[in-house]
Amino acid sequence: MAKKSSIEKNERRKKMTAQLRNKRARLKAQVMNREAEPEERFAAALKLAEMPRNSAKNRIRLRCKITGRSRGNYRKLEISRNMLRELASFGQIPGMVKSSW
Repeated sequence: MAKKSSIEKNERRKKMTAQLRNKRARLKAQVMNREAEPEERFAAALKLAEMPRNSAKNRIRLRCKITGRSRGNYRKLEISRNMLRELASFGQIPGMVKSSW
């Protein structure tokens, strides 16, 4: 099980990203606009740099929904490889069977 603080920190990042998504996208569009004045672009870049780091989407870590494990996760199921194997062994994932030959 992952530390509770790590899981909560990731949840705070998700919440902050959702809140500031529009503002960040608007500033990024201004920075990338080649037809705008250089001063406007620079000012937008400074505002973007002043925003909290945790509001960036790439700061969110994919974690297992059950254990909070940060590595070895399947994006589609949002669970770690360990829990996938355990749940599949108990037959709790529909359509998944243990292979044998």
